[in-house]
Amino acid sequence: MPSNQVTVSARVSKNLKEELERKGVKVSDAIRRGLERELKELRIKELESSIKKIDFSKVSEGQIIRDIRKTREER
Repeated sequence: MPSNQVTVSARVSKNLKEELERKGVKVSDAIRRGLERELKELRIKELESSIKKIDFSKVSEGQIIRDIRKTREER
């Protein structure tokens, strides 16, 4: 069964790794969380950029309400 995960590596100072381990931090978990946080921030920036391009004066209030309701129903 093929895995949907890949291995990545990062070089960090020996002191950093040792201190993290002394404090009970799993380095692989910390790297994973950092990458997930970075991706989330990039997605937010992309969305903010897209939102800035929308001319809301051309969208009716009714359409906004319908879209919100549709989105909620899809959850």
